Amino acid sequence: MPERRTPLYDFHLRSAREMIKGGGDFMFPTSYTSPVEEHLNVRRNVGMQDLSTMGEVDIKGPGAERLMRRLLVNEVNDMQPGQLRYSTMCNEDGGIVDDVTVYKFDDEHFMIVTSSGPRLKSYRWISDHAEGTSAYVTDMTAAIALPVIQGPRSRKFLKTVVEDVDLDALKFFRFAPCRIGEVELLISRSGYTGELGYELYTSGDQASVLWEHILKTGAGFNLKPYGVLAMQGLRIEKSLPLYGPDISEDDTPFHVGLSRWIHLEKRDFVGREALLRVQERGLDRRWVGLTLESEVPAAAGAKVYSIGDVATFREMMDTGAETGEYEDSVMPGERQIGRVTSSAMGHSVGKMLAMAYVNTAHSWPGANLIVEINGRPIAAKVSPTPFFDPENARLRSEPQDDDRRPEPASRPLSPASVSGNSRTNGKT
Repeated sequence: MPERRTPLYDFHLRSAREMIKGGGDFMFPTSYTSPVEEHLNVRRNVGMQDLSTMGEVDIKGPGAERLMRRLLVNEVNDMQPGQLRYSTMCNEDGGIVDDVTVYKFDDEHFMIVTSSGPRLKSYRWISDHAEGTSAYVTDMTAAIALPVIQGPRSRKFLKTVVEDVDLDALKFFRFAPCRIGEVELLISRSGYTGELGYELYTSGDQASVLWEHILKTGAGFNLKPYGVLAMQGLRIEKSLPLYGPDISEDDTPFHVGLSRWIHLEKRDFVGREALLRVQERGLDRRWVGLTLESEVPAAAGAKVYSIGDVATFREMMDTGAETGEYEDSVMPGERQIGRVTSSAMGHSVGKMLAMAYVNTAHSWPGANLIVEINGRPIAAKVSPTPFFDPENARLRSEPQDDDRRPEPASRPLSPASVSGNSRTNGKT
């Protein structure tokens, strides 16, 4: 497929170290300086990323709310105007068509924000199900740009430039219209980093002006752009799934650990009967977090083995100071019990991290496993998730917390970890 470009492509082309093709065939900036610096700057100060690759689907009409209830596993009829909510859309077999956020403007007007990779598929899914419902569906993606501002100083910075909205009163997962200079936009208190953050929906033709203005006015708050390599580490530290590597139509929300967003008390939504069957019979695999004893990330699809199914043997060293001595070596056995979906260095926690699907019997925290990386068996442990800020205190921070400068822990970085993860599928 030919490459797709966001309204901010020219800035990325001038400023980024590299552009790569990712979800939805869009071109993504990998980083602008160092992925490590960008990652830690989001955790310590404030960063800005271009997420204009995500899809925006506008739904209007007297049947809009009924269509939302039919398509989403989460409930929407108790939402208030100005509220957004996370959900998955499932097919008749319970497989995830996409994970989305839904914005409510009023009872007859909603917007669904899709992932980058399945953007067109998700739009067609919504549009096909809208037939005969008195709901009218429009793909607005090409007209909308989405810069996001993330980090503990994001609110304090935005209060210096945003007009027509009280950011101190804007609660988590709420949105409102506002203005920055002459640019009108929607500001949403949400994000994909686990930090206090905001997403800015504006028209595509205003994106470059807005982006440059934010970069200039945010310099005093150490605001810097970050790319998909930093995003990868930030979202894995928070165990946030990405459609493509972590989620597909082969996975149900139960498998991905998204069961708390399923409202089975709704009598009629796509995939309900299949999800009830999954709930009744239980799961054969789960999506879990791993910490790896490795200096490099695991590749997507890397095989995972049980520690009890590993062959141990003794090999004589024939070079170096230990020549003639024996070293215990291990090789994976034949029974694979899982696969890695995403992996990156967690610079905030000082550990190499991965997310993986593993057989339920091996999914309990503390289970010792083996991950095959570059043909070598590497020790791994199932860890509680999220790896960073498990209480989610940072993204829910209140205005009185704005002057606090939490410093995420990190270990001395090796050359391998500084290089970052070269694989990405931005959500983008």
